[in-house]
Amino acid sequence: MIIPAIDLIGGKVVRLYQGDYSRKTEYDADPQERFDLYVNEGAKFLHLVDLDGAKDTSKRQLGVISELIRNTPVPVEIGGGIRTEKDVEDLLGIGAERVVVGSAAVKDPKMAKDWFRKFGAEHIVLALDINIDPATGKRFIAIKGWQENSAVTIEDLIKDFAEVGLKYVLCTDISRDGTLKGSNVELYRDLHNLFPHIDFLASGGIGSLDDVAAVRDSGAAGIIIGRSLLEGKFTVKEAVTCWPNA
Repeated sequence: MIIPAIDLIGGKVVRLYQGDYSRKTEYDADPQERFDLYVNEGAKFLHLVDLDGAKDTSKRQLGVISELIRNTPVPVEIGGGIRTEKDVEDLLGIGAERVVVGSAAVKDPKMAKDWFRKFGAEHIVLALDINIDPATGKRFIAIKGWQENSAVTIEDLIKDFAEVGLKYVLCTDISRDGTLKGSNVELYRDLHNLFPHIDFLASGGIGSLDDVAAVRDSGAAGIIIGRSLLEGKFTVKEAVTCWPNA
């Protein structure tokens, strides 16, 4: 499945380079118009990151997000600084189909597992952003907005969350994010082989339809596409033609 994405700061569409707030690109694009365009071109699911909420949960853009969800006819998943049960509850309460949980799952897995039990595994995506150790090949999960490496590998965390029925994992190879130089296809192929029951959503590095096709053949269940759509590298319609939505 092709899942177009936008990131928001102050209600405006932006992109950060590898999670760095000081390397921000702001786009002349209205969030609702952008979502409408993606839906009209064939998107069946959308991804939204609240970067204000990621940096400071007290500044979560609930009003903007609620309005977008209300006026968008396809399901939307929301990420950005999900740290408490109330964060999950608030976003599901305004109509988010799924909530994307990142660092909290690494720092307090017991708490995050309680969210799975309360809200259902079908409503939670684990966002596991990784740095790959060049010496060992181990895939360590980054936390705190990619500013810090944990000592936890993606494989270990997935195994740990099997007990609560983990269904969806959004995995980003940080070294590829924002580069438009292609995705880490080998990573998704390997993860799919290890955990065939998990729906992996690929993210990072997509710059061309060839990149989309490469991920399509990796075993990933879907692909999050942000910057390349905003910069007109290709359209959602072209991407869906390359990888038809289920």
